[in-house]
Amino acid sequence: MSKAVHVIGGGLAGCEAAFKAASYGVPVVLYEMKPSKKSPAHEMDTLGELVCSNSLKSSDPGSAAGLLKREMDIIGSVCIDSAKKSSVPAGGALAVDRHVFSKEITKKIEADSNIQVVNKEICSLDEIPDGEIVIIATGPLTSEDFSERIKKDLGLESLHFFDAAAPIIYKDSIDMDIAFKAARYGKGSADYINCPMNREQYLEFYNALVTAETAEVHEFEEKALYEGCMPVESMAKRGQDTIRFGPLKPVGLDNPDGSKNYAVVQLRRDNTEDTLYNIVGFQTRLKFGEQKRVFSMIPGLQNCEFARYGVMHRNTYIKSPGILDNTYKVMEPSKFGWGERHVFFAGQITGVEGYMESADSGIVAGINAAMLFLDKEPVVFPETTATGALANYVANYQGKDFQPMGINFGIIKEPEKLSGMKFKKRDKKEHRALIAEIAAETMKEMVDTFGV
Repeated sequence: MSKAVHVIGGGLAGCEAAFKAASYGVPVVLYEMKPSKKSPAHEMDTLGELVCSNSLKSSDPGSAAGLLKREMDIIGSVCIDSAKKSSVPAGGALAVDRHVFSKEITKKIEADSNIQVVNKEICSLDEIPDGEIVIIATGPLTSEDFSERIKKDLGLESLHFFDAAAPIIYKDSIDMDIAFKAARYGKGSADYINCPMNREQYLEFYNALVTAETAEVHEFEEKALYEGCMPVESMAKRGQDTIRFGPLKPVGLDNPDGSKNYAVVQLRRDNTEDTLYNIVGFQTRLKFGEQKRVFSMIPGLQNCEFARYGVMHRNTYIKSPGILDNTYKVMEPSKFGWGERHVFFAGQITGVEGYMESADSGIVAGINAAMLFLDKEPVVFPETTATGALANYVANYQGKDFQPMGINFGIIKEPEKLSGMKFKKRDKKEHRALIAEIAAETMKEMVDTFGV
């Protein structure tokens, strides 16, 4: 019998896994290599650090992202609870002060008597006693040594792609005589700062962006870029109007005098004190000096001061179909030389994409690690829920090119009670709202039945 559940990695997925397993009275050892060792993208010493955006996506319960958060809240999520206590205004999205958010998670983990936090880098499963239950939740920033060992054990040719973080600037350096606050189409509160561009300004900025010098990233390959975190300069090189129909989309963001814009750069609040803003959609690998030169060409940011420049980092994930089941458990760990250990993966390393998706997979892995420890049946969430749909995608994707996936209604199975109903195209919102409502009710029933 295992003596504990060993969770490797103190990011969102690892913290959720540890917190959830511990809620069953199961002893948990949580390994985190910080503060003694950090990746290039890490800044804080605390757990649950957000290294890219501070947005956790939409809060609309009728959206896929909103449904996932609702399900996590019903199950009991340390991340959702911490996000509520560290939220900053962001229109219809849930955004957080990343420092307060991380501190809240750390406080909850350290206060749990069933969790022992060990500050140590794990480089091989050989460091965990045979027969134990292990959750690998090292996420997109898995250390090079451990990443290489996992790749070797699983017999994979590759185990990573690259993504990037957007720069953060000081609010008081934004020229509000040019920039203006507004919500797109006037919906919700005016939480975003908008920097308008006319055609001439856009073309000048565009030409500077696509010719700017980029930083070299070790082992970087253009084909290893992940679409969801495409650097803005790489996106721009696909065509002159590509970013104008993407992060610089001007529709619904007219000037205060009612005039139209050719392009608009949006800034989103990044902290509780309302002193920092990140440039939305501006993940980048430009050299720091080039970021200062090129991004200062944006109207309203001509005198901007950077609190943090954008950076690119390696993102790690395994080809989960055929390796993991619907609980994120490795089906045949002995096949990979892991002996009698019971191994789960959780977080972006599984192939889910996004902060909350990663955290949600940690919850599922934590629940099932606890069930295994207590010699109970595994808990498999239905594909009609966002939680179950993500787990099913990771375990059973049938295509040839497995890529990270964020939650969306395309992977959520329609509930049986809706299968006979016909919805017109214009009723899509109502249709999805019904799917979301049924999913939430299903999750409540599972909590009552299985105590998850």
